Formats: sequence, structure tokens, C-alpha cells
Amino acid sequence: MIMKSSVPVVALIALVVSRVQAFISVGGSGNTHVTITRSAVLAKIREVCEAVAESEGRDFTPTGPSEEELLHACLGRATGEVSGAKFRTALNQIYKQNGIVDQDFMSSAPHHFNNEAFNEGHNLIIQGTAAIKANVHTDNFQSARETLGRVCHTLQDFYSHSNWVELGNESPYANLIRPDLNIEKIADIAMETCSDCASGTCPNQLLPAILNGKYLTSGYMGLFSPEKPQGKCSHGGETDLSSSHNPRGGISKDESHSYNANLHKHAVNLASEATMELLEDIRGAIGNNNYLRLMGIARSAVLAFVIDTTGSMADDIAEAKRVAFNIIDSKKGTQDEPSEYILVPFNDPEFGPLIRTTDPDVLKSEISKISPNGGGDIPEMSLSALQLALTAAPSSSYIYVFTDAPPKDTHLETTITALTRSTKSTVSFLLTPQSRSRRALSASSQFQMYYDMALASGGQAIEVSKSSISQATDIIVDTSTSALVTILQCSRDPGRIENFPFLLDRSVSNTTIYITGTGLTFNLRSPTGVTQSNTVVNGILGTIQRVGNLQRIQLNGTETGLWHIDMTTTRPYTIKVMGQSAITFIYDFVEEFKGPHPGFAAIDGRPSTGSPAKLLLTLTGEKGPEALELQEVTLMEVSGVKVSKGTTEKMANGDYLVTVNDMPEGEFVVMLKGKDKTFTSLFQRQTTTLMSQSKVIIKAIADSSMLPGQEFKLSFTVTTNGTSGTYTIRARNDKNIPMKHPSTLSLVSGGSAQGTVSLTPPSNTVSGTDVTLTIEAESPGGSDSNYAVLRLSVLSK
Repeated sequence: MIMKSSVPVVALIALVVSRVQAFISVGGSGNTHVTITRSAVLAKIREVCEAVAESEGRDFTPTGPSEEELLHACLGRATGEVSGAKFRTALNQIYKQNGIVDQDFMSSAPHHFNNEAFNEGHNLIIQGTAAIKANVHTDNFQSARETLGRVCHTLQDFYSHSNWVELGNESPYANLIRPDLNIEKIADIAMETCSDCASGTCPNQLLPAILNGKYLTSGYMGLFSPEKPQGKCSHGGETDLSSSHNPRGGISKDESHSYNANLHKHAVNLASEATMELLEDIRGAIGNNNYLRLMGIARSAVLAFVIDTTGSMADDIAEAKRVAFNIIDSKKGTQDEPSEYILVPFNDPEFGPLIRTTDPDVLKSEISKISPNGGGDIPEMSLSALQLALTAAPSSSYIYVFTDAPPKDTHLETTITALTRSTKSTVSFLLTPQSRSRRALSASSQFQMYYDMALASGGQAIEVSKSSISQATDIIVDTSTSALVTILQCSRDPGRIENFPFLLDRSVSNTTIYITGTGLTFNLRSPTGVTQSNTVVNGILGTIQRVGNLQRIQLNGTETGLWHIDMTTTRPYTIKVMGQSAITFIYDFVEEFKGPHPGFAAIDGRPSTGSPAKLLLTLTGEKGPEALELQEVTLMEVSGVKVSKGTTEKMANGDYLVTVNDMPEGEFVVMLKGKDKTFTSLFQRQTTTLMSQSKVIIKAIADSSMLPGQEFKLSFTVTTNGTSGTYTIRARNDKNIPMKHPSTLSLVSGGSAQGTVSLTPPSNTVSGTDVTLTIEAESPGGSDSNYAVLRLSVLSK
């Protein structure tokens, strides 16, 4: 990372503390690696959107400067609400990996073009760019975004850490992104490059022989040792131990000082131009439409079905086909038209293949091919199929599982939990046990795992008869829309008499309440005090539809203000209030890291027990975050009453750093309250994915692609502040690639242990294939666990 300022600048994850920042101008808002990347990404998006609009014969006129207004103009004039959440999520996948290079690869010279590692750095850029293009061609956009973020960081560091600027170059070095060209005139290891600078503030330490001969060099970074080759330049700065050894000083242009301000500014400009050239290279290879999908420019709705195809599922399959056709046909040409379709059939012992398409006619054809057959014993491979859907669907998708049987592959339970938490996707189950079949034997108890998974992901487990399945699928139509938000979600088991308030603002439309449980009684109360009992099906406040264990209440219009649901039962129940609105937020739990360029990095698994939790969250609305005001963020126990309030620090671009000192002990969700300044309207939003703390931490870093037919080794570290003893290790991937890993690791409290996962992709694996690897560690007795989820790519040479 690069540059220094008193003003912190962030994009969601790559928050960099004020002591040292990337490409920062003193006293200004500055430029970090992330803001350089952000500016280039948005400029290229605008350029491509304008070209696409022109080709389609329509105008491209954003109504303002925000990302949300850019998105709306790019998508065109189709009717319906537009949410910026998935767009910002996609961009943050780029920004997060861009900033995290300073943590994960702090001491890697090639990643920063330190130590004259030009050929190695060039190779990282070339391999990464090839992986991006291959991932896009196989529709693996998240992997492509993450790689793009890392490649941009390395590319930008070339201009700050090398002497390219000092050599008088006025344009980016084209060879860096060209696989057919080499890096020219690198100073030999024996060639001295710098003169001594006792003050550390010399404007140019480079020797005349280097400048006149146009030799390329970069500073040596001594994080752990002051040693460097004789006569070589140092990187410089407080953390560079080599900078105090002759020749002293450093040539890094990371920070702007009076003696290097012009060099620093020039490095910023060239890094920005180089990033634009890289993005153009990628766009040229993948085309305009795929480039916009890479950048997250797509309608937000995704239709994802996981369907049991055993012999007893004829009614369910027919209903899945009907509702899919209805959604495709009724929402065509609107913002609610799905941007992607996912279908995963399963049986026993088979599951898959995964069908993933952007073409609705392909989905219609594939779902029409499904016919019920087989199914001997009761359990089916439902979780294996769900794993495929979770790893293929974009983050924050809604996935629906149709089945009448419990899972056979129960060993995947913790993997599914890890994937739902990692992707923040919501899984709902439509369960149709047969009343006169041994498949229905103890169905409710055998379905408990589905109920638990639905609750953990923020979904519903709807148990209905096969004759009523067509009524239950209304929930799929409800959620197959853009700009879907959760206003309230909670669970009580055992149930208790309790009042649940929720706030509706002017931006919310199509408000629907879902209450699951059996034999439930409740009253709905409006802000003006009007009430409606659950016994009134068509009431003054809404229409209640009952099917199986679900009661679905559609409000008649949306009166703004504080509503109440008064539960008057002691039976277990879940409550979920949803609507459509452009106002929402995205978030990640983060941890601080130290080093030359300290900052915050996203936590892949559960946050650590025993320390305050930190979140980085971004507000998004129709006119961008500047039209919104954050008032309160709390962590709320989903099955209890404890609410932990956080302290908030406003950053830039709609971002906030939230610190929560008193963490809930059980599972919790994030609740946010704020004000829409456009209408002076208060709003409330909530996450759906349950989270909890852990005393176990897993760290794993993947920096390279896998090669077909060759073994790939990935190291990981498990740390615990909990029980000493033997920890169970599990590793699984969604492509069934053969793997080896230790089954256990021995740890003492406060200590750590390392392990290695080895994967060998088959030699015929398609280049660009995306592999999701989940590594889990479970404490002795199984009372605590954590996970790491990594996306790996297979790339042919």
C-alpha cells in the first residue's frame, strides 16, 4: 500500500488507517490503492454503459454522480425498483482483494515489485489477467473480481516502488500487461543503483548510470532484516529496516513529502492510467456485456431451484415448472426479470448437474426435461445439490429446495452453514411429506436439519401437503424481485407472548409478513392504532393466506411509521417482514492488521470471541449513500432479547466502521436504523444471515491457480483461544476434486497449528473452472468450530 494522510479513505473492506495510506496527498482526501481502482473501474463502467446504450438506441443519462444512479442509467428504463446492493457487493469484491494484498502478501516482493522482482511481478499480472478472462468465459465472476483486485494492486505498486517515474516516462509501461513482451533493462543484481541519503529526504538518490542507462530498479524492503545487496536502493519508511543501511533512504513514492511531491503525483497518474489500460484489455477480451456482468451491472433477481427428482415428486416438479414459467413470462422486460437462472436436480445416489444460464428459454427447456423416477430408501442427496447451488449463485441469492425426504448427506451440514454465512444467501425449503408413505415416517423430526438451515440463512421451511404446494410457491414469486429488503426477522423457540415493532418508511412497497409455526395466534397493529387479528383473512390492514405451517400477510398499501406484531402464543414461531426498497446496506466483519500499510481485512469465518467486533458497512439508496443518514447499528440475538449497540465512525463513499464491545453470546443478526434525508423518513433494515462468535480461527491464503492434472497444495493455520486438545479438520470442495488433508490437528489454548490441503484437478478440467474449497476446524467435543471458504481457479498453461 501507499501514501500518508491524516484523513482516512476507504472502500468497503480496504480501509487503511491514517498513519500510512496508498497514494495519498497530504491534507486532501487522497488516493489509496482502492480509490485509484475505484475511479478507474467506474470510469470504464461509464464508458462501456454508454457504448451499450448507443448500440441499443437509447439514452445514457445518469441523474447524479453516485454508483446507484450510474447503475440505474446503465440498466435502462425497464420498470421496477433498482437496488445498488449487488452492484456495490460486486465492486467491493474487487476492492477487498485489492486492499488485502498488504495483509496476505505483506512480505512478498513480487506482489509489490520490491527487491527488483520485476519478472516475478510481471508473471503475477499476466497469470492473473489470464485467470480473469478464463473465469469470465465460464461465468465465474466472483473469482474474476477477486483476482482483478489483486492484479490491480500489484500493477499500481510498480509505479510507486520502481524508478519508472524517475526515468522520465510519461505513460504506463505497456509490457506489464502483455504476455508476449518481457520486462526490459532490469538492473543486474551486482549493479549499484542508489547513492547514500543520510537524511532520508533526498529528492533523487538514483545513480547517474541508472538514469542515463535507463535501467529499471526498485527499492528493497527489509521487514525482518536490514540486509540488502550492496549499493541497492531501499524502499524506505519506518518499517523498512534496510533503509538505515548504506545506501540509506528510499525511493518509494508511497507517501507525498515536500521532496518527492511531483514524483508522487506522477506515480498516481500513471497507476491510474495503467489500471484503465488493464480494464480495457479485459473488456476487449470478454466483450461489453460480459464486462458489465463482471462489474455487477445486472438485474438483482436470481431464480435458483434445487429439486428432488425421485418418483414421489411429480406434483412438486410440475409446480416448480409452473412457477418458473410464470416468473419468466410475467417479469420479462422489467427490473424484476431474473438476470440468472440456476437449476440443480438431485436423487439418490446422484445429484446435479448444475445448470446455470442467463437465457430463460434454456431454463424452461432444462426444467421441462426433469421427470420423477427412482428413489428407493427415504433420504436423498439434497445437501450435495444445495452445495452446488450455493457456490454457483451470486452472493445474497434466494435459493429454493423442493423435496419430500430428509437429507442423506448429513455430513455436509456444517459445510452448508459455512457457505450460507460466507455467501449471505438465503435458503428456503418447500417440504411435502407424504402422509401414507414410509417416506413420511417421522418427517417433521427428520426435516429438523432443513428448519435449522432455513433459520440460519434467513429463509423459511414450509411444510405443506402436495395438494397445497401451489399456494406455498407464492413466496418464490415474492422474492423473485429486485430491491428486496428485510425489515425484521426473529425466531422464538419456545415461543412467548411478545410484541415485535418494525418501522416502514416511504421507500418501501409490497410489504409482506411471513409467520411460520403451528397453532399460532397474533394481532397486527398499524402506526395509527388499527388492529387486525390473525383470524381475519381479509382485513383492513392486510390479506392473510394460510398454507401448511406458513401464514403470509400482504399489507394493503404501506402506511409509514412504527407497526407492531403482537404474538399471543407460546408455541415456537418465526417472523419475517420483507418489502421492496432501494435503501439497504451491505457489510462484513473485519479485523485490523499491522505492517507497513496497516488496515482492516474482512473476516472470512466467524468473528473471534473475547474481543470487540468490528464491521465495515455501506449504505446504498436510490440516489446513493449521501442521501441517507446512519443513526444506529445493533447486533440483535435472533432467538433472545439481548441487543448490543455499536459505535459508528463515518468514513467515505457511504461507508461506516462500527465497533461493538458487548457481543451477544448466541446467534445474532445486524439491525440498522437511519433516515432518508430526501423525505425525512426513518427506516429500519436487518440482515438475514445468522452469525456468532468463535474461539477458533482458520487462516488460508491462495495466490495461484491450479493446473489440470497437477497437485496443488494450500497451507492453512488453525488458532484457538479455547479448549486444548485434538481438533477435527474437514475440507470439502464443490467439484469433487480428489483431496488430501490432515483429519486432526493438536492445539493448546493460545497456540496454533498448520496443515496442508492438497487438490489434484483432473487433467480434462476446463480452464477457468471455479472451485469453492471449505476448510473447517472443530474443537474437542464439537462445542465450537470455525471455517474458511476459498475460491480457487483451474487455469491451463
